[in-house]
Amino acid sequence: MNKQEADVLNVLAEKPFVNQRTLAEESGRSLGIINKSLKNLKEEGYLTDDSKLTAKAKHLIKERKPQRAVILAAGFGMRMVPINLTTPKALLEVKGERLIERLIRQLNEVGITDITVVAGFMMDEFEYLIDDFGIDLVINKEYAGKNNLHSVWHVSEKPGNIYVVPCDIWCEENPFRKTELTSWYMMADAENPDSDVRVNRKEQIVRDKNGQHMIGISYLLEKDWQRVASRIRELDANPRYDTFFWEEALFDQGKSRMSIPARVVSPDAVIEVNTYEQLRDLDSGSGHLSSVAIDIIADIFKVEPREITDITMLKKGMTNRSFLFNAKGGKYIMRIPGEGTDKMINRKEEAEVFRAISGLGFCDDPVYINPDNGFKITKFLEGVRSCDPESEADLKKCMRKLRSFHEMKLKVPHTFDLQKQIEFYESLWKGTPSIYRDYKKTKEGIFELKDYIDKQPKEWGLTHIDAVPDNFLFYQRNGKEELQLTDWEYSGMQDTHVDLAMFSIYSMYTKDQIDRLIDIYFEGKCAPAVRTKIYCYVATCGMLWSNWCEYKRQLGVEFGEYSLRQYRYAKEFYRYAKERMKDE
Repeated sequence: MNKQEADVLNVLAEKPFVNQRTLAEESGRSLGIINKSLKNLKEEGYLTDDSKLTAKAKHLIKERKPQRAVILAAGFGMRMVPINLTTPKALLEVKGERLIERLIRQLNEVGITDITVVAGFMMDEFEYLIDDFGIDLVINKEYAGKNNLHSVWHVSEKPGNIYVVPCDIWCEENPFRKTELTSWYMMADAENPDSDVRVNRKEQIVRDKNGQHMIGISYLLEKDWQRVASRIRELDANPRYDTFFWEEALFDQGKSRMSIPARVVSPDAVIEVNTYEQLRDLDSGSGHLSSVAIDIIADIFKVEPREITDITMLKKGMTNRSFLFNAKGGKYIMRIPGEGTDKMINRKEEAEVFRAISGLGFCDDPVYINPDNGFKITKFLEGVRSCDPESEADLKKCMRKLRSFHEMKLKVPHTFDLQKQIEFYESLWKGTPSIYRDYKKTKEGIFELKDYIDKQPKEWGLTHIDAVPDNFLFYQRNGKEELQLTDWEYSGMQDTHVDLAMFSIYSMYTKDQIDRLIDIYFEGKCAPAVRTKIYCYVATCGMLWSNWCEYKRQLGVEFGEYSLRQYRYAKEFYRYAKERMKDE
């Protein structure tokens, strides 16, 4: 039985045959296909001469009947910024009903009560669904570092004919059916430049740069589900696929075509709610449109919320979330502090730093900064690029900029104390032991270096602290290349040479590369004791950011190799520094 015949039999399973024209309207097939499909279904024994279901057809319908569903709701929903800070995307309210609750009710309407929800971000918010709707709740603890392929992995051992459903869709009409005779993946009959798949004339889904919109709902018969689930487990075991969507498993290895056909619907049949503006367009009265960030923008620019447009998520930073927006013809960036940031950064001190550097050309002054919660608005720089840590030319320009900043010896009332910060980040673990077995010994070694550091001359002044390649921004202004330093939230009084250590460890430089950076900064005139001191800073800062990563890890935010490398800097540069001290 082909897909066309299955569509016809699906309709006849729910409504008795009236005439071919009605059947064509109900199935979305042409009269020619209806005529041919009816003939084949009768020849194959699925229909009687008067187009009624036979026992064979009823057995097939029962065998392939939908049995269960999984709803994928683990992700951050980062594109929903700024409202994803307080509400998981699945729980957004549209026309008086939460997205996930509507999906569950629509599944219930077609007889599906075996429903699993895979949650991750703000997982506790989903607990009520267990009692109110009788769902099973599965937790994906690695939602921060892995895409939804890992969510499907969590349910890959469960058998049965299954719907796989994203949590961020809203359907006016029920997209699920009591009768399903074939596996399928839902596609919208609309172009999407961000998609790399399309539906060909044979209703196959193939990889193609001229893509169509992928809805995300899929139905898999048991035999297809077992094959796909096996592929899911295979891919999930390979870290290369950590960022992949589960749909990758629908493509057989080495093939450019999905193993199941398309179910094509009109663009209006299923509405994806991926962004703040999509929610606003779908339901301007949604209670979840209320946002502190949007209210701030509206107040600062004296505009209505609907006049704030082109809201676009920027790449999630290690500390903050930021998004672009347009207001009054200008383009700006709103920074929103990330998870646990309020415990790590003193926003009043950050505001003091901006007062100290205001008008000096190191960065554009903020349009708005709130010293209580860390919300900040800055102008968007067109054509910006960050420093390439492998480029000699970039390094020379950045070190020259950094040195000019250091030479000003600016002052603020607060200090960034490295050892105290190490202790502070450790205190945020709340008694949880380090993931590193020799942490205690490594920490003792790092604190031992303080005696040497304290005896060395220091270039005391305002220090950026987070002077890493990503925070050196090259951009064009009036046809000339300019360079700025951004992200001053950790800045404070310290030995300015700490900035060299921070640049190095973020870039994950080797020892030779660190020595080269030092030579560029000092123009080949770095005293041996100063180099040793910077080695001590590399070790100390490695321990500091390793502890920071461990705290973020407890919040569900993983940094992978970066975290491990910071701990290695602590151990290795402790040894390098101690060896140099013997020769001094």
